[in-house]
Formats: sequence, structure tokens, C-alpha cells
Amino acid sequence: MKRRALISVSDKKGVAAFARQLHKLGFEIISTGGTARALEEARIPVIPVSKVTGAPEMLGGRVKTLHPRIHGGILADLEDPDQVTELVTHDIGPIDLVCVNLYPFEETITGEASEKEAIEQIDIGGPAMLRAAAKNFKSVTVVPSPKFYKEVASELELGQVEEETRKRLALETFRRTAEYDAAIAVWLAGRVEEEAPNAEADDVATRDASFPEVLTRRYERQLSLRYGENPHQEAAYYAEANGSGASHLLSGVERVQGRELSFNNLYDVDAARTLLADLAESGELAAAVIVKHANPCGAAVGESLGEAYRKAFASDPTSAYGGIVALSRVVDGELAREIAEIFTEVLIAPGFDEEAREVFSGKPNMIVLEAGLLERPELSAKYVTGGLLVQETDRVEDDSGYELATIVNPSPPQLGDLLFAWKVARSVKSNAIVLARNGATVGIGAGQTSRVASAEIAVKNAGERATGSVAASDAFFPFADGVEALAEAGVEAVIQPGGSKRDAEVIQAANRRGVSMVVTKRRHFLH
Repeated sequence: MKRRALISVSDKKGVAAFARQLHKLGFEIISTGGTARALEEARIPVIPVSKVTGAPEMLGGRVKTLHPRIHGGILADLEDPDQVTELVTHDIGPIDLVCVNLYPFEETITGEASEKEAIEQIDIGGPAMLRAAAKNFKSVTVVPSPKFYKEVASELELGQVEEETRKRLALETFRRTAEYDAAIAVWLAGRVEEEAPNAEADDVATRDASFPEVLTRRYERQLSLRYGENPHQEAAYYAEANGSGASHLLSGVERVQGRELSFNNLYDVDAARTLLADLAESGELAAAVIVKHANPCGAAVGESLGEAYRKAFASDPTSAYGGIVALSRVVDGELAREIAEIFTEVLIAPGFDEEAREVFSGKPNMIVLEAGLLERPELSAKYVTGGLLVQETDRVEDDSGYELATIVNPSPPQLGDLLFAWKVARSVKSNAIVLARNGATVGIGAGQTSRVASAEIAVKNAGERATGSVAASDAFFPFADGVEALAEAGVEAVIQPGGSKRDAEVIQAANRRGVSMVVTKRRHFLH
């Protein structure tokens, strides 16, 4: 019996050459619509699918292959005599190869397509044929992408496609149809949320709209990483692919030079870029951030990029060794020479002039990335054993609701430093205490199990610079001891959320020490 191949593709790249090879190998080719026309123009014999089904393509092309003469030919188990008999009884010929790629739904919704245009790019027959062929891989070869043409043709030249290859192609097919459906689900969920009457809904209904019962996301592998958290762990970076064009960690990032990135590099780059975006949001001042183990060890703003970098580095020069540096403006040769004097694992900035690139070329292991400010997604997630914790992305609120809690007012420069320190504190692992002065951190206490311990570490790191500084606490002080430790070191103003049962004691301690205190009424834990 003559072998038959069904070819129906949206992406016609390479399909004529593939079909010509199949024809030379004795395949009879069945095809639909535009694919059939493309093959006919290439002078490849084609049988229209309507001739096989006995029914015309209809409903503007929505119905072409949804027919027993197609799906019976694909799904028949040729190792089952009863199913073979049924094919003969109903005069249905088996289909040995199915080559289908889907309508470009993902590409369509990245543009300015209307809802109707997007809906017309939701493929129905394509996924049905792909899934049928993949299910029946024992009898059928499924080809879900042009990237498999060469491999399939090479095996057919030797006689047949091996079962292991057919099974692997089936796996690739189900992955493709799963990600295709996920893209549709994410897009449609966005349309439903846009139209939902959230303004009139109660809190529960609003939460349900933001956090559906089934969370559908798809991720595409972007990078194989140098290693994971430790060298014995392999790792890769996957970016969310939702068809919206939304930014992800490495979107728009160009690796100028250096080694391949590791898991820890990317984790630290995320922390650095996130804080940098907060500090450089207004664009009035240059900003610099230095991160070590996902915690800022230095952050600053300044009139020039060099000033901001030097202030950030001075915050904790020891920890800055081997750190990740993120800068908000183009790096020139002079600043490049300063940075190159210290071992820097990763440097990321919007650009580098020719002299800077030449300087860094002398440090071939330094990873240099070129990228603008990071755009943060609406939702953030953390993996836990067997599951996912999803929340709205934490953002620093405007200061309209802040209140002065003490007798003493902060001076205008102190208020500026308090707001700066408050932004930095959001990016420091809790419990977080950040000391700042003149638009720069001077001491950071991070990740301790008690707030007073974080205060003591911040004070120790600051040394004499604690005198005259201000402090930010990412959550309330449960006891007065934290404020006492800061005041004892010379801290003159504090910003914190408030909300402790002992707020009165904490405020009383600040008043007793002559420390001004601003209450934000919102905490910023970062675990």
C-alpha cells in the first residue's frame, strides 16, 4: 500500500523541499488550502483534503480536516486487525505521516490585533491532527515543526522513522500543543479580567479574578546556565512566554563579554536590576547598586554615575568584592577603570562607551551586560516543595499617607535620605535595617531572625558613619531595643511601618533620644 503524508502548515519555511523528498520516497501527499497551493506552485503532486473527505473546506476555512476519513486514517492502530478491517470496511486509507504547524496565535497577540483577529488564529484542526498523530506514534510519524524535517527525511531515506524517534516527536508535539493552549488561556484570562466588574465585586471575587483556581503559565528555556547554586548542580533559565511582550529578566539584555551566566548570577542580577529601577525611576539622579548573595551591600544616587558608584562602593567595600554592579547610565572609560580595579562578577548598565569596552576587555572573565531599566511584572512567585506561592509584586508606595510620629521633625535632607533608605529596605532580605546618609547606604543589616540583631549589624557595618545617618526598617519594631540600638550609634531619624502593640513604647524611646520617626503604615518583607 502506498504511504500517505498529510501536510498542513502555517509556517511554510522548508515545506516544499520536505514534501519533494517525501514524494521521491513514494509518499502520496494530502494537503489543505494555502499549503496545497504552495506545493502545487513548487510542482509537487498534491491531493486536496476535500477530495479525501468528499466534503468541501467550509466556514471560511474553520472546517477542513475534522472528518473520519482524516482522523480515522491517523488514529487507526495498524497492529490491531479489527481496526485495520474497519478501515477497509469504510474505505479509509491509513495516514503514515502528519506534518502540521499551528496558526501563529502567539505572534498575532504580540501586536495590535483585534479580539476577532486573535480568535481566528486559534487553531482547531491543527492541534487535533497533531494530538491524534502523537497518540498513535506506534503507527504514525508526527512532524510538529520545520526543525524536524531534516531528521525525519534522513531516517526515511534509510527505510523508516525509528519508533524511538516517533515517540520523541510525539513528546515534542504534546509539549507544543500544551504551550499553545496555555498561550490562549493566558490571553483569554486577560480579556475576562479586563471586562470583569471588579469595581463592584467584593474582596473575595476580586482575589479570585487575580488568582484563578487553575494558574496557567508557560515558560521557554532561554539559557543553559554555567551551574546552579553550587557547581555540582546543573541549571537553566526559563522565561515566562505569555505572548504579551512583557519584559522578563533578560529581555533586551546583550551580553557584551564574559563567561556564561550561572544560577546565582541571574538571581543577583534580578535583585540588582529591581532595586536600580526603584532608585532611578525619576531619572533626575544617577543610581548605582551593588549586590552580593541577592542582598544589596551598597546603593546610592548622585549627580553623576561615578559619584553614585563611589558612594555605593564605600557602603561596604569588603562585601562589594565579587559582587554584581548595576548602573543607571552609560559607563565611560574613567569609571570603567575604577570598576576594573575591583573583582566584579557581573556589571550591568544601559551602555558602555568605546573606551569602557576596551578597559573591560582586559578583564575577560567579567560578565558585562548591556540593558536598560527592568520592567517588573504584576505578579511574582516563589517555588516551595510541590507548589507555587503567587502574589502581587511588591512596590514602594508614594509617601502621601506617611505620618510623623515623634516630636522632632526630620530635616529636608534627612527626609530625602529616609525615603531613599525606605526604597532600599524593600530589596533587602527581612529582617532588614538600612542606614543611609547623603543619598547612599552606609550600613545594611539583612536576613536576621530578630530586628535588633539586624540593627546591630547595620550599625557595625556603618561604624563611625552611623553618626548623623537615618535608618529604615522594613517592618515595625516589636520592642524599643531596636530604636535604642540605632539611637545609641548616632542615628537621627527612622522610617518604619508602625503597627506594633508596643508602638507607643517605640515612639517614646525615639522621643527620649531626640530621634525623629516617620510611619509609613505599610511593611515590605522580602523572604
